[in-house]
Amino acid sequence: MATFKSIRIDKTETGTAASYVDFDDADLMDGDVTVRVTHSTVNYKDGLAITGKSPVVRRFPMIPGIDFSGVVESSAHAGFKPGDAVVLTGWGVGETHLGGYAQRARVRGDWLAPLPAGLSAAQAMSIGTAGLTAALCVLALERHGLKPADGPAVVTGAAGGVGSVAVALLAQAGWSVIASTGRPEEADYLRGLGAAEIIERKELSEKSRPLGKERWAAGVDSVGSHTLANLLAQTKYAGAVAACGLAQGMDLPATVAPFILRGVSLLGVDSVMCPMARRIEAWARLARDLDGARLAAMTTTIPFDRVIDTARDILDGKVRGRVVVEVG
Repeated sequence: MATFKSIRIDKTETGTAASYVDFDDADLMDGDVTVRVTHSTVNYKDGLAITGKSPVVRRFPMIPGIDFSGVVESSAHAGFKPGDAVVLTGWGVGETHLGGYAQRARVRGDWLAPLPAGLSAAQAMSIGTAGLTAALCVLALERHGLKPADGPAVVTGAAGGVGSVAVALLAQAGWSVIASTGRPEEADYLRGLGAAEIIERKELSEKSRPLGKERWAAGVDSVGSHTLANLLAQTKYAGAVAACGLAQGMDLPATVAPFILRGVSLLGVDSVMCPMARRIEAWARLARDLDGARLAAMTTTIPFDRVIDTARDILDGKVRGRVVVEVG
């Protein structure tokens, strides 16, 4: 295959521009494994990269797409051989290294994980970075010692990719889940994923008091800013919030009160450079505990030529749950 279908982001005089192009195999970056990409996904970060609304891309030209699944074509890495089914999330792919919105990718084998047993390539991308991040958040809360008997768990941005998987995983683990969303029309969807209670985003998105009524023992937050501050202020004694996103903003206008008066913990969760051992643990948890019907309910599948439009939609809050891209 001398050339293959791809999306390429180029630098322009006014910013950046994304377009569908044929990409030359000779222009792929260095790596010891070449993968035939079959599926990818559209994450919030992909939306930022394609639209140029945030400086996610740090090399031009760039093939975006921070996730992909596919089949190894050739390998000089001891851990993989041709024909192996693999999945990749993070590691700067789609940001500094050519990414998953292409029919072929060449990457370091150390970035690849075997496709988890029990999951198809499409299901792995239905989970993707967003679902992996949600699982890492749940694992972080559990390592902190929290359990469903301690009280409810709250999930912000609940109708989004991270939020949808977090709601489903927490509910499956026995938590009473409070889902916060700015889209009340998604209440039935969220209850179908296992949410016990739905609250309006505006309850958490305004300026926070130093401390509020204790409402939940645990939280998964992909929003940041005032929302995260409110979560912390209303977390029960010795509870914790796992923070993994910044949809509302990168700031954290909070006080130290929840930390020094209630012993609340803020757990930072990163999925980009997360060590492989922890990734494998999270993928195993997802394959074991994420109900297939719930995963299907939160997933929309699109053809490759819909990626750029969908990237704009995800930033406009028009995308529910997860989006799988059929690449191959």
